[in-house]
Amino acid sequence: MLLTPEIIPNAYTPPPRRLLGPGPSDISTRVLQALAKPTIGYLDPSFVGMMEELKTLLRYSFQTKNALTFPVSGPGSAGMEMCFVNMVNHGDKVIVCRNGVFGGRMVENVERCGGKAIVIDDVWGQAVSPQKVEDAFKQHPDAKVLAFVHAETSTGALSDAHTLCKIAQQYGALTIVDAVTSLAGVPVLVDEWGADAVYSGSQKCLSCTPGLSPITFNERAIAAVKARTQKCQSWFLDLNLLLGYWGETTRTYHHTAPTNSLYALHESLLVLQQEGLEQSWARHRSNHEALKAGLAVLDIHYVVDELARLPQLNAIHIPTGVDDKAVRAAMLQQHGIEIGAGLGALAGKIWRIGLMGYSSRVENVIACLGALEAVLVSQGYQCQQGRAVAAAYQSYAQQALV
Repeated sequence: MLLTPEIIPNAYTPPPRRLLGPGPSDISTRVLQALAKPTIGYLDPSFVGMMEELKTLLRYSFQTKNALTFPVSGPGSAGMEMCFVNMVNHGDKVIVCRNGVFGGRMVENVERCGGKAIVIDDVWGQAVSPQKVEDAFKQHPDAKVLAFVHAETSTGALSDAHTLCKIAQQYGALTIVDAVTSLAGVPVLVDEWGADAVYSGSQKCLSCTPGLSPITFNERAIAAVKARTQKCQSWFLDLNLLLGYWGETTRTYHHTAPTNSLYALHESLLVLQQEGLEQSWARHRSNHEALKAGLAVLDIHYVVDELARLPQLNAIHIPTGVDDKAVRAAMLQQHGIEIGAGLGALAGKIWRIGLMGYSSRVENVIACLGALEAVLVSQGYQCQQGRAVAAAYQSYAQQALV
């Protein structure tokens, strides 16, 4: 006997939101319309042509000439895992920089691959220390890989990828770089850095639907993967198998690609190309400066020192006596604005305000500051409503004069 279905009367309609957390970011109507285009087969010649365009557009965003540049069918975590399961063999030493949650996930990946993680810890909210990396290589000159997070989403800290990659090269090690939150928000210069494997996410500064991980491998990384004597522990993420689907000359079946999501990524990358990378970086910086000016008036302070601070991911200390969950709930329920909570050791201590991709707009900065003022006042926090918004407008005016 068939079970009687529970009646659901209507299709789901999500409530209106401004996504100002650590991701996903707002998606423009243009990208949403691309997502709704008719589905075709993933081996259709037309789709294959679009795949080639996707690879070209991603090379621009990563600033690389790497032939093997494509979107993994999965979120940034899948991109991370693809790098480790292909580039780390059982017994390999891997130097891992841990200055937040996602550096910790890298350690977990090394261990699951049977590698030995040489962990370099930095205080959460600080950039990775190049000196500590140098010291680790001196102690472990046989390390095969250096892995680090360029933009640590859990803290808003930006590390010096160029310097870290150069240190690894001096010791003959490959690099795995997490650029999930940095791509299109701050410079990601894969070829200039000499980074070997770099992955990102579609839902951050690219403002596409979640579920894809742009990734790029240079020739050194590919040679290491092809030279493996151990079978990759993941069939789905085995790069040698995927070369047959995303390679230059062949298109053999590997998995059912998320065609509509790839349409959306193609469109979001077109938007980025049309705006220009440098203009995108400048827009993220401009809106960060305005938000920073408003937060200063509210006497709210950043977790990260200015020189290592991400403009697109603003990690700020929760004022003393303010209820973390109550503020975030009121922001969401009363103002339709999502901001992020702290993770791990910073849970309940910080908020994370994302100004990424299409979310990085003047109207979102103003709305966020106005709502935050109102909610804080309702909790008894001493601040004069309107001053934070006024400070943001003044910041924009000053920027226009420069």
